[in-house]
Amino acid sequence: MTDPTASHASTALTVHVAAYDTLADWECGHALAHLRDGGYFRPSRPAYAVATVAPAAGRPVTTMGGQRITPDLALDALHPGDSALLILPGARLWDTGPELSPFADKAREFLAAGVPVAAICGATAGLARAGLLDDRAHTSGAAGYLAAQPGYRGAGHYREADAVRDGGLITAGPTEPVAFAREIFAALDVMEPATLDAWYRLFARSDAAAFPVLQSAAAARGGAA
Repeated sequence: MTDPTASHASTALTVHVAAYDTLADWECGHALAHLRDGGYFRPSRPAYAVATVAPAAGRPVTTMGGQRITPDLALDALHPGDSALLILPGARLWDTGPELSPFADKAREFLAAGVPVAAICGATAGLARAGLLDDRAHTSGAAGYLAAQPGYRGAGHYREADAVRDGGLITAGPTEPVAFAREIFAALDVMEPATLDAWYRLFARSDAAAFPVLQSAAAARGGAA
């Protein structure tokens, strides 16, 4: 499901991604790489800077894959007006306690300010516990996963879909990083519709017929595919 009213045309050119121990490395890689590169964007749209946000700036975190990230910014210093998008990757910590609940609080602040939030895998459970899925169409790894979250009242809005965008919120399950990225690009309106469709077909389905479309998009920006 998409929500054409939810496109966000912020003047901010930084995308913020949450960084915490046990972060699932694969879940936001497609989105971050292409947002930062911008090679398939509309000619008029610049690429984005990417900044990492953690509970405390400067303290390295270790991802599930063993990568060490030194965050750029502390969570309490992040303001919606300075951001184009907040990405919340999954992590085991979303399921083990309240440690990451401040990120759900920050997501609430972003949504209230009209700045989109993208949550995948365990982050959807954190938003479910915070009540942020109660009145928005959404998805996750499985309906039962969210149903088990204390305080969740959004079962009627759950969708069996690869990724869902509604009311400025993007959600996806852990097996759908490409669809997750697709909805992020759509929310930010950075690609022509035909380019976005081709990007998804190539990266999700290895559809070789999509490659010439992406070559044309890259050429229009003066770059290379």
